[in-house]
Amino acid sequence: MSGTTYVYNLRDLKFILKEWLDMGKLLSLPPYAEYYDADDIDFIVDNTFKVCRDKVAVVNDDADKIGVKFEDGKVVSPESFRDAFKAVNEAGLGAGNADREVEAHLPYTIVQSNYEMLCAASLAFTGYWGLTTGAISVIQNYASEELKEKFLPNMCAGEWGGTMNLTESGAGSDVGANVTKAFPTDEPGIYKIKGNKIFITGGDHDLCSNFIHLVLARIEGALPGTAGLSLFIVPKIWVDDDGGLGEPNDVVTTGIEEKMGLHGQPTCSLSYGENDGCRGYLIGAPPDENGKASGIRQMFLMMNEERLMIGIQGLAVTGAAYLHSLAYAKERVQGRKFTDPKGERVRIIEHEDIRRMLMMQKSCSEAIRALVLKSCYYYDLSHDSEDPEEKAFAEGMFQISNPLCKAYSTDMAWLLISDAIQVFGGYGFTAEYPVEQLARDCKVLSIWEGTNYIQAQDLVGRKFTMQKGKVLTDWMEDIGGFIKSHKDKEGYGREFEVLSGAFGDMNYILEEVSAYGEGDRKEMTPLFATRILHAAAMLYCGRLIIDQALLAGEKLIELGEDHFDAAYYKGKIASARFYILNIVPQVGAIRRVIGLGDASAIDIAEESFA
Repeated sequence: MSGTTYVYNLRDLKFILKEWLDMGKLLSLPPYAEYYDADDIDFIVDNTFKVCRDKVAVVNDDADKIGVKFEDGKVVSPESFRDAFKAVNEAGLGAGNADREVEAHLPYTIVQSNYEMLCAASLAFTGYWGLTTGAISVIQNYASEELKEKFLPNMCAGEWGGTMNLTESGAGSDVGANVTKAFPTDEPGIYKIKGNKIFITGGDHDLCSNFIHLVLARIEGALPGTAGLSLFIVPKIWVDDDGGLGEPNDVVTTGIEEKMGLHGQPTCSLSYGENDGCRGYLIGAPPDENGKASGIRQMFLMMNEERLMIGIQGLAVTGAAYLHSLAYAKERVQGRKFTDPKGERVRIIEHEDIRRMLMMQKSCSEAIRALVLKSCYYYDLSHDSEDPEEKAFAEGMFQISNPLCKAYSTDMAWLLISDAIQVFGGYGFTAEYPVEQLARDCKVLSIWEGTNYIQAQDLVGRKFTMQKGKVLTDWMEDIGGFIKSHKDKEGYGREFEVLSGAFGDMNYILEEVSAYGEGDRKEMTPLFATRILHAAAMLYCGRLIIDQALLAGEKLIELGEDHFDAAYYKGKIASARFYILNIVPQVGAIRRVIGLGDASAIDIAEESFA
């Protein structure tokens, strides 16, 4: 994807930020009131779009075709990355956005809107600072002032990278199986680190002069499992007390993965303390008298932020694939209309099934964008609102939405990009057009930061039971109250009938989940967990996208059919209709499957799988 073919739906983003979400309210809160108002949104997102088009998208071909190399023990990125990396940081779009304490920082909603544009320009390239943002958040929230001063300035400036080190060869999703060890030294708070980590995104490259690794390790005497893990700041190069770089810290990159996609993004294997010379700073206190440590709780701050960011990545590549397939469908002449078999050959956008696939992509990408940015909005309110009740409500809504954003967005990305390839036909399967790269790049998103099954377990097993079920009750009441308030809206009778039915189906599903939890077949809940997450996501996306359609309808009446934005608003209404009448009914199908309670996947003997 070159700069001349960068595609992004800037109009839909501006609709969300300037018309649908109450950004005026958010920007009036104390962290932002002195620096921004709603009139600044155009300038911010327009500037990001230009950086993406002119600087980031132009490196995407190099990311895929040249890729990152591992030569003589060093990770080498394509030469074109240097200018793009500099441009991102100079525009304020890099890791520094994670600093929520600096004056004039942007709301998370706008930060992540910018991030979607960047990911749409080159998903692989964003990995060069994406994990640094989470590392900054952890250090800012949990480390001492001394450690903040030592590490954060250069991380925020993009000079140093940051990483998250959980995965080991014997401990992937099962984080508690980590065997990396930490040993106290004579220096207070400093431990020797020994172990190996794999699949470390952005773990080493030549765009930063140092890497600040956040490493989970177990101090001797700590509990087994996740409860005994502590978190350490482990620089690749030791940082002296004056902030300058000292000696190498016995952190060695042993290789990078050869991957299906994201060829330009380094996924590293790292060795710590092979020569007994690796040191790290413990974040927070050592394990207590019972051997319980704080590392996994600290790391979850980063993981939750990264999970939302991965949902945004899924949205970004889905949206890009849709716009590419739409442009192709408008130009490609092939076949004759079904209703006029002897007529002239037509562009494929005039064929019924192509239009179905385009609407599938359009409606789903817009519904997911609504889900993701509404979640970001709640995230901002949960931090910045001055109303304690609003703050608590927003936190609960974000907690429910976060696994939906991560899992539904990335599960759908694979399916929707498949539709984009299908629109291209045989050309979609070739490297001549960009959608095959987007398919390869997106697949890992359903695996990263906790597989989507883990997100489903988190939703059903933890989020649904938070505060004795109050968070789930608030979420359901938000949907139910919206349906009740708008179900008699003229012109939307079928849509609200379907949405109301799906709401009833979701209530039934929740009752079944509760019954399984209290019964003698508790394993049925994880068996259905992924489908329950999809049902919840489809219901909530339906609620959000029809809210957008109602607003679009009001705008259309206000502006008239001849207004230049009329086509956009009609498209927004069409997206909502298609999503609710074609996607949301699947909630009912999931309800029926759960009601049937088939346990054959559990009961089948292992040898019978063959």
